Amino acid sequence: MFGIGVTRWVNTEPQLNPVLQKGTQSISNFLQSQHKTVRCNSVFCVFHSICSMQVISIKDNDSLAARLAVEMKADLLIALSDVEGLYDSPPGSDDAKLIDIFYPGDQQSITYGTKSRVGIGGMEAKVKAALWALQGGTSVVIANGTHPKVTGHVITDIVEGKKVGTFFSEVKPAGPTVEQQTEMARQGGRSLAALLPEQRGDIICHLADLLTEKREEILEANKKDMEIAVSGGRLSPPLLNRLSLSTAKLNSLAIGLRQIAVSSQDSVGRVIRRTRIANNLELEQITVPIGVLLVIFESRPDCLPQVSALAIASGNALLLKGGKEASNTNKILHQLTQEALAIHGVRDAVQLVSTREEVEDLCRLDKMIDLIIPRGSSQLVRDIQRAAKGIPVLGHSEGICHVYIDVDASIDKVIKIIRDSKCDYPAACNAMETLLVHRDLLRTPLFDQIIDMLRVERVKIHAGPKFASYLTFSPSEVKSLRTEYGDLECCIEVVDSMQDAIDHIHKYGSSHTDVIVTDNEETAENFLQQLDSACVFWNASSRFSDGYRFGLGAEVGISTARIHARGPVGLEGLLTTKWVLRGDGHTVSDFSEQGSMKYLHENIPVPHRTSN
Repeated sequence: MFGIGVTRWVNTEPQLNPVLQKGTQSISNFLQSQHKTVRCNSVFCVFHSICSMQVISIKDNDSLAARLAVEMKADLLIALSDVEGLYDSPPGSDDAKLIDIFYPGDQQSITYGTKSRVGIGGMEAKVKAALWALQGGTSVVIANGTHPKVTGHVITDIVEGKKVGTFFSEVKPAGPTVEQQTEMARQGGRSLAALLPEQRGDIICHLADLLTEKREEILEANKKDMEIAVSGGRLSPPLLNRLSLSTAKLNSLAIGLRQIAVSSQDSVGRVIRRTRIANNLELEQITVPIGVLLVIFESRPDCLPQVSALAIASGNALLLKGGKEASNTNKILHQLTQEALAIHGVRDAVQLVSTREEVEDLCRLDKMIDLIIPRGSSQLVRDIQRAAKGIPVLGHSEGICHVYIDVDASIDKVIKIIRDSKCDYPAACNAMETLLVHRDLLRTPLFDQIIDMLRVERVKIHAGPKFASYLTFSPSEVKSLRTEYGDLECCIEVVDSMQDAIDHIHKYGSSHTDVIVTDNEETAENFLQQLDSACVFWNASSRFSDGYRFGLGAEVGISTARIHARGPVGLEGLLTTKWVLRGDGHTVSDFSEQGSMKYLHENIPVPHRTSN
């Protein structure tokens, strides 16, 4: 039986019921169920202890609950407070930080405030009771019982292992906590942003060199990950493909990193606008890093050096959370990244989270992380978007890319583009998922060749509703026109016109990448102008939607958002701006009706230099 102690039990019955149904026992029932004599008033309670350790004085609910928990040999004591947990300084004060895990040796680092509005003990009494219970073998969590967070049921959340409140532990982990890693990254990022552009470029070039010099070590680590993934049988073929690294992939990565190094020469501190507000009052808008980036990625170890290089080039701190299926590969790639950063003393700017932090726990760090970039399945992206309250998320939830074959398309272009868009890398988010065909092309040699080519490439075809209606014996009808297959599968649907294709894409697409194949320039231009997707192509494969192929060097992801960055997000998408105003004792009152100055608002030519 799993025993739980709860202080301030008077109002906990609604939350305890579901916990008790799971076979747990509450101390709130202890006084009624145990054959012990307990005399209690609001100040003092006494009973005989069966513990050999030093007896705790019972002066409040917290010490009473700790004593009862140890007497019952409870596994867990939950102490409910009117704040989120234990803070390093009084809650509400400047720089007060919630402590997720508290260790007995950390007592000197805590500054206590006034006693709780509820009860008589205060937080200091809770900590003393918690440490006493911990010494007696009972784990302790201090959490908010007045405004429970996470799902609204604080006790069940704690029992289910969610990160709520402050957990007391006797064992201190060897490495830093994720909060400490984030702070280390922020400080390292500020030093990184202060480097000269040439120095940031040096770091990236050194990382590119390490990818080729340490090729054997990287591939050996990746081989271990692949063997574990294959033996486990949990990863689909597309995910296994993403997990795998090769000499060719590493060479391509190194080339892309060197492109980023060149583009980083004019990134941070670039003046993009200058205005003379008045005489001797000049305003500049300059580029600056966003701050601390959290990038969460699945089964894509090649993502780590790409994103690291972009963060370095843009002067951003970086917190990386990779999937456990690539843990060996991620570890060595991160070591190489920090080795490259160390040449200019900014090793801590890129951190790899190796603890078992859940995504939703990382998304709680809204005061420490400035932007989250998910790289993975549509489900991962949706989960992060839901969990990231207060932190912007850059990315796309799905890659439902369309290729529309117009009535004026030439056969050679059609076959090449469809084959490349679907078969080059089916697991990619920019692979074709739906093929739209003009109805006049049905039962033509062109259409027959499309079907033959897909069959040769072993692409499984799903028929859209209209396409199925034209056929006597059709392939399996598609379950949903909003499907991202990520494999050698696609949907074929029939449309009546170019406008019908646009309407279909707007209704069922994901605003990622969509293509028209036609030799009619007017039709193509109308398609390019009217279609509202992040990337719209004419007579080119959807697979070109990629930061490297766009000449960005690499990308942190492809965004379908309407603001900030859209499409493949490279270096520019990781920068924001700030305004710098230089005056000479100017005041707003100088420009009033009685003032002596007037606004000029003159544009000043922007110099080709950085503010560094």
